[in-house]
Amino acid sequence: MPTDEITAAAAGTWTLGDRTVRRMGFGSMRITANPDRERAIALLRRAVELGVNHIDTAAFYVSPGGTLRVGTGPARYATELIHAALAPYPDDLVIVTKVGFGYDPVDGFREAVTAAQLRAQVEENLRRLGRDQLDVVNLRLGRGPGAVPLAERFGALAELRDAGLIRHLGLSNVRPEQLDEVAGIAPVVCVQNNYGVDAYREQDAFVRACGERGVAFVPFFALAGTSREAGATAAPGAAVEAVARDHSVTPSQVRLAWTLHQGPHVLAIPGTSNPLHLEENIAAAALDLTPEDLTRLA
Repeated sequence: MPTDEITAAAAGTWTLGDRTVRRMGFGSMRITANPDRERAIALLRRAVELGVNHIDTAAFYVSPGGTLRVGTGPARYATELIHAALAPYPDDLVIVTKVGFGYDPVDGFREAVTAAQLRAQVEENLRRLGRDQLDVVNLRLGRGPGAVPLAERFGALAELRDAGLIRHLGLSNVRPEQLDEVAGIAPVVCVQNNYGVDAYREQDAFVRACGERGVAFVPFFALAGTSREAGATAAPGAAVEAVARDHSVTPSQVRLAWTLHQGPHVLAIPGTSNPLHLEENIAAAALDLTPEDLTRLA
């Protein structure tokens, strides 16, 4: 698929609270893997040149160690790379980060459950990004019910929103009933869950429900699927490969186009450290799948 002059604008836009973002965004987790920080900085700048104005990140996106558990050399935080690459930030740029988990080089991952712990993670994001206010903060939950009720943790973030440290709130790794649980505390502008054409399709109804509520649904690992942090290492599947051949595109582009076809409220945040893959991913915003394609992929 030709990538010349295709920008993130081809995907259309959605509104997160009072901030308008292009539905094709960029996930920053993988930019920490390469020890050459200048390559990450150049990649981030190229993403913005290609029209991306929605960047997903977290203070625990760091290498060596961190989420990817790869790399050598000094610590490279995605949030600090974003700051180095893009500050002073464009007025339309929306940076979405998350709290609830943090990474310590000695102790590894630790869950934040108290108001003080959550505030510390918010302040870490503010410091590393060089900002006075975070555009959107997702509360990232673990896979269990948690030792502290969700409403209490979300309420602590709502207080930080009222104090002006956060503009908008979202949730990550949640079930439908948990969205209901916090409905009366503060508006939820987005839900970020693991979801893709061949992964976690039991969430199809939840995706539709978010759209009915005007809440953005933002799949992570839309390219990697169940491989998660390992990346898109598994075979893409016969249906994805067939549709890719029919359109003369890559399987990854089909996966991203399918994501965007799930509704106008569904946003894509593919991540990569490869400049060519970045341009291919963004070009998927212009890939128009037919009803027949979608039936095959279903």
